[in-house]
Amino acid sequence: MHPRAPLLVGRDAETAQLERALDAIRERRGSTVFLVGDGGIGKSRLAAEATGRAFSAGMRVLRGRGSTIGPMVPFRPLTEALMSLFRGGEPWDEGELGPFRPVLGRLVPDWAGEAQHGGSLVVLAEAVLRLLSVVSRERGALLVLEDLHDADTETLVVLEYLVDNLEHLPVVLLATTRAEQCAALDLAHSVTQRRSGALLGLGPLDRSEVARMVASCLDCPADRVPGELVSRLWDTSAGNPFVVEELLHGMIGHGTVVHRGDAWEVVGPLRTEVPSTLVRGIAHRTDRLGPQGRTLLSAAAVLGRRFPLSVLQRMSDTDDHGLLGLLHAGVAAQLVVPDEPAPDWYAFRHPLTAEALLAQLTPTDRAKLSGRAAEVVEELHPGLPGEWCPLVAALRRDAGDEVGAARLFSEAGRRALADGAVGSGVSLLLGADELLARRQDWVARAEVLESLLPALAESGEFDRAFERAEGLHELVGAGVEADRLAVLHTRLAKVAHLAGRWADGNAQIAEARALLETVRDPAQTAAVDVVAAYLALDTPGPDRTETAEKLARAAVSAADAGALPAVACQAWELLGVLARERDLDEARLCFERARRIAEQHRMPIPRTYAMVRMGGNEWLADGETRTLEQARDEALRLGAVTIAYSIDAILVLQAVLVGRFEEAARLGDELLTTAVRLRLAPVVRYVLMTRATLAAHQGDRAAMEGALREFTGWDGAGSQEEPLCIGLARAFCALLEENRPLALAELDRARAQERDSPTTFHLSGVHGLRLLLDVLAGEAGWDEYRRAAATSAGRMRWNRQFVLLAHAVLLGRSDDRAAAAAAVAEAELLAAPYPTTLHLGLRLTAEAALEDGWGDPAGWLRRAEEHFHAAAVPDVAGACRALLRQSGAPVRQRRSGADRIPAPLRTLGVTVREYEVFQLLAERLSNKAIAGRLYISPRTVEKHVAALLTKTARPDREALCDLSASEAAPAPR
Repeated sequence: MHPRAPLLVGRDAETAQLERALDAIRERRGSTVFLVGDGGIGKSRLAAEATGRAFSAGMRVLRGRGSTIGPMVPFRPLTEALMSLFRGGEPWDEGELGPFRPVLGRLVPDWAGEAQHGGSLVVLAEAVLRLLSVVSRERGALLVLEDLHDADTETLVVLEYLVDNLEHLPVVLLATTRAEQCAALDLAHSVTQRRSGALLGLGPLDRSEVARMVASCLDCPADRVPGELVSRLWDTSAGNPFVVEELLHGMIGHGTVVHRGDAWEVVGPLRTEVPSTLVRGIAHRTDRLGPQGRTLLSAAAVLGRRFPLSVLQRMSDTDDHGLLGLLHAGVAAQLVVPDEPAPDWYAFRHPLTAEALLAQLTPTDRAKLSGRAAEVVEELHPGLPGEWCPLVAALRRDAGDEVGAARLFSEAGRRALADGAVGSGVSLLLGADELLARRQDWVARAEVLESLLPALAESGEFDRAFERAEGLHELVGAGVEADRLAVLHTRLAKVAHLAGRWADGNAQIAEARALLETVRDPAQTAAVDVVAAYLALDTPGPDRTETAEKLARAAVSAADAGALPAVACQAWELLGVLARERDLDEARLCFERARRIAEQHRMPIPRTYAMVRMGGNEWLADGETRTLEQARDEALRLGAVTIAYSIDAILVLQAVLVGRFEEAARLGDELLTTAVRLRLAPVVRYVLMTRATLAAHQGDRAAMEGALREFTGWDGAGSQEEPLCIGLARAFCALLEENRPLALAELDRARAQERDSPTTFHLSGVHGLRLLLDVLAGEAGWDEYRRAAATSAGRMRWNRQFVLLAHAVLLGRSDDRAAAAAAVAEAELLAAPYPTTLHLGLRLTAEAALEDGWGDPAGWLRRAEEHFHAAAVPDVAGACRALLRQSGAPVRQRRSGADRIPAPLRTLGVTVREYEVFQLLAERLSNKAIAGRLYISPRTVEKHVAALLTKTARPDREALCDLSASEAAPAPR
């Protein structure tokens, strides 16, 4: 009998696909394959099969696993995989790595002395990619990363980068993860959706496959396996290969399945229950190792699925010979295996083995072993560098030392945050906070909360942050000093700002200032001031920008005097945002200063914020999104999802402005769902503003109004996004309805709104579009143009296209025809990425050009008519055709739109133009008014009304108007 099935059963299709991936290496084509399935389903076995084939082909094989020792440890799978390159084998040229070698010091212990910590995860991922390109050059390589459901966020970030860049390297990346909700599974699905890799879902074996597997274990033909045995194993295991093996071992060990002669027989009742059977089976196998072996493996189980021999030997006080003998016996019993990627480490063959061993321990024995393990690790690794700190924290917790565990969880969490690992940092700090809350150690808990609260906000876990805010009252009078309480209130104010809860944030600031009245600490005051500045900018009011700038400058002065880099970064970012109204170059210098400070002090999150601000500057100035996209990637790699979602919102608006409407709708819906779930109000408001803008730029007033109602429900009144709702949405919609008076009225509202509550968002139309409309109406001239053109907002790309068109109209009226045409050409280049505004601008400008006799108004109108006809915006298309007719230019006839006519009217023979007249009759307009709206003659309207009376059999015009009013379709404007 074989303890493990020699044959790989039921995985033919998966094996074939892995073979194809490995074969593609010969053509220097890389690929990624995710193996996904439940625990024990055979992922590791299939990975081992691929590893064997890669070895046989002469490839380099690198293997690593996710950590199962307590909390997640950043980069563990990658570190283990890369360490195999330093344990003999074929040499490779380390010199080819160049400047990436120090970066890899974060992962490779041999280079730890020259490691660069806290740097960009993008750079680290690229360094791993460069290393793979070097070691795979000759015969290719297989990188196996197992158990990624236990991996940290940072490992998955690097993994995603590798997936996206392996295509042209002779490398196959094989990753395994359980089919349970986790970040690794989300990554696997994401990779599959964008066709960057393949996902192989491993399902349970069917009954015939279980029979073949049992036959392989028993070394007999499948038809010689007792049917009763197969049935029981199939029913009980649910087709899980590992459980099949374990149950079969237990049955044979208990003597209910025996080998007689040349056949296997069932000689007793096959009563099996998976959990207890596994525990008993493993206990039976460990008993065969003797008391010393059982004790050794129990000690190993305390350390986790994987365990280092150095720690285990010191815990068990066993000499080298005895230790290796016991381990070899454990290997023979199929309980443990050498952990090949890591020297002097072993692992249990399956996580259930370690769990079963722990289940046999009494709570006292487990606590004793955990405490001893913690002592040994601390002796062997002073200072607990790297993964040892969270391991010992978990051991101290299991030993009952909650104070010591909380201290170590807190330290490990702060280390992770300093290294840019937000996800791991939050997990570790939450562990510390829960322990300290249970012990009511308020002083220590306050220290943990200082780091935890902002980390929760950056990771988008606002609910958890605010839950902890409710417990701050417990710290008052519990020995926590006033200055520390003030810090916590300031942290919560920052959380409230990120969540868009400005009223809550201001309340927290008031609490912090009250606590600091007797402290008089300039550093504390500066930290409060800078958060108060951000909240002041959120709070509606006529002086909010002035107040925000005053507070930010006070914070900068204190930060410079007291060496407060975090405060300085935040303050310079805010000053840059406020400087945009004066000068984009001044704003850029502020953002660059914030970035330099962050880099100098190795603060990855503030550095990313500075990148976002710089990217926003480039977007406003030139319409470029490259830096924003880079900042988004960096934020995701750090686990700072709040930053990433804010960037996503800007990118959705960009998609609307450049006319990628379907993409904008899809991305906006996805982002809105997430932001609503997280209650991330600023992002929700921005996306709803964008949704309204999307509808407006398609001339869909009903959808626009629906989005704006939702916007109001998210405290939109007085928000910085409100002027954008008016200018980008309402005013544009009115223009696409050819209702210029309404557009001007909306822009008046936007201007009043910005006066009552100044905004740092400058695309509301008051800095460009309003100037063009006023110039066209004769309400603005050269003085207004010069003032608008000289402002920072007027030089932003979106606004400048309208400023240039206003300039062209003024030049045309001054009879400088060549200069006017040149200004339109310059505006066209600037507006090229924005098809809706480009053609709307041409339609508006052509009207003035026709009147004043300059440029190519007929050509502009034909282009605009083509665009708006294709975009199903009939009012603007009709206006373009009417202006062409007035100019005497030939007009292309359009008879599309019959599908918009209700079926009963279409059956009566009502034409497209007659239906347009019919819609306007609902407003009881005169023939002259209808003619003006449709750009046709009153006589033509009279003919259409007469035809409608005949076709609808209505006795008079009043009855026809009543019929029109009963129709739901809106009238054209």
